Amino acid sequence: MNFFRTALAAAAIAAVSLTSGSAFADKLQDILNAGKVRIGVLADSAPWGFRDGEGKLTGFDVELANIVAADLGVDLEIVEVTGAARLPSLLSDQIDVLVAAAGATPERAQQVMFTSPYVAVQLGVYGKAGTPAYSTPAELSGKSIAVARGTTLDVWLTDNVPDANLVRFEDAASALAAFFAGQTEYFAENSAIALNASGSADVELKYLIRQSPAHAAVRHGEHNLLQWLNTDLFFNRLNGKLEALQVKWFKEATPLPNM
Repeated sequence: MNFFRTALAAAAIAAVSLTSGSAFADKLQDILNAGKVRIGVLADSAPWGFRDGEGKLTGFDVELANIVAADLGVDLEIVEVTGAARLPSLLSDQIDVLVAAAGATPERAQQVMFTSPYVAVQLGVYGKAGTPAYSTPAELSGKSIAVARGTTLDVWLTDNVPDANLVRFEDAASALAAFFAGQTEYFAENSAIALNASGSADVELKYLIRQSPAHAAVRHGEHNLLQWLNTDLFFNRLNGKLEALQVKWFKEATPLPNM
């Protein structure tokens, strides 16, 4: 197994080095040389990353980060990040890889490089069961909506529902808490968080924004590391580990879109 991991990493380096040139530092080789990879994960967003009853950090992305480190054959250093700090943590070199329920958008792709998707979720506005659903963004005007600051949802709502009363919080957990405490009429989140939250039995999707698969991310220019991550994600799709994680944390496995 150690031979396979070493060969996999070496093959990724060799393949990409033929085209990437020497303009960028080789982060993959740096990780292998250091024997450690720093991976940023959420710690406040069940089921992606959160603390269990014993205070242990767990969740889908946390387990995926452990798989990535094991396949690299290096130690794992988990770095906790908030939704708003995900890309800044990567860009400031506080982490090597981001595995934190990040959706890929053209705007974000100007800052970082995304891997192929590792799980499929959808973005939407959620409310109490039995209340009306909506078919257009305009119908959300004037409604109070809790949202985590700086997320894709925050940006989308700001651009598409300028008359909504957006109540911003620093993390998803705080936004959910505000909704369940009756401080807002709705909350905006991805389906994994919305439908796995405490009290989610009384929650329904009220407006579907779009499909939004989750991707890992690296800094621009780190082509060797990106290629290795894509290879590793593909390998773990074939061996069933990604599907098993989906069933464990999201209760079902959904098909992954192509990128």
